[in-house]
Amino acid sequence: MRNIFLFIRRYFTFLAFLVFQGLALWFLFTYNRFHRAKGLGVANEITGWVNTRYNTVQDFFTMREENRRVHKLNDSLMNLLSSNFLKRDTSLRLVTDSIPYDTLGHYRRYLERAAEVVYNTVNSEKNYIQINKGSNQGIKDNMSVLNSDGSLVGRVINVSPNFSVIMSLLHVQNKVSVLVKKTKSAGSISWDGKDPRYLVLNNISVSDSIVKGDTIITGTYSNSIPFGKMVGTVAEISRDQATNFFILKIKTAANFADLQQVFVIENLQYDEQEKLLEETKKKIIKE
Repeated sequence: MRNIFLFIRRYFTFLAFLVFQGLALWFLFTYNRFHRAKGLGVANEITGWVNTRYNTVQDFFTMREENRRVHKLNDSLMNLLSSNFLKRDTSLRLVTDSIPYDTLGHYRRYLERAAEVVYNTVNSEKNYIQINKGSNQGIKDNMSVLNSDGSLVGRVINVSPNFSVIMSLLHVQNKVSVLVKKTKSAGSISWDGKDPRYLVLNNISVSDSIVKGDTIITGTYSNSIPFGKMVGTVAEISRDQATNFFILKIKTAANFADLQQVFVIENLQYDEQEKLLEETKKKIIKE
């Protein structure tokens, strides 16, 4: 207490000046219309600046939850895409099927489940992605995985009750059959273990009219990957002198260094298709 009185006595003149200066400003802004308007304008600028900075900080902490909400909404909308359904042929007989279908009689073929990336690498030759959904949520091996923008990311190779591991396209052993959207030419895309922004597309004939910017999409050679999903665009074109094919450098549509939300795609007819193929192979061998 004694120190407080000593402080007041030492700085009494300065403290009195501050008090009277405050009173003078109060009278000025209270009873003078012009200065009052100016004062309110400055106050609004200051409070606006403070509120803007506060909202920026608040948005930073709430962005993750908002991102989840939007991704959940996208999940619902993507499951309604017409490409996830097949039209039933009723010309011969009416068949009651357990697979859900829409009001136009289109059977659902693909089901998309939203998931969050919890682990991801891009710097090794064999890169993997881990997501927070597993067998308890219906995830199985060989399901394809798309980025939140619908571009191909990889496929599921291992599943636990609540998590799954995905073999990224950035894996030197992962080869995917794709198409050049413009020419419908099929090729095999893979990663050379170098730049995570680019893949390499082979087996495209030099007779094709390929130009930079051409779109590369998924083909029809896989039962687990839906047709027509974006893979990337042609960034560089070179010719293999030993063969009659192009070597195309493909800029990936997905940004693998910043994967956050993905969709796991289930082909609801996958087991039936695979079983038919296996039975066909056995039948041919017996013959």
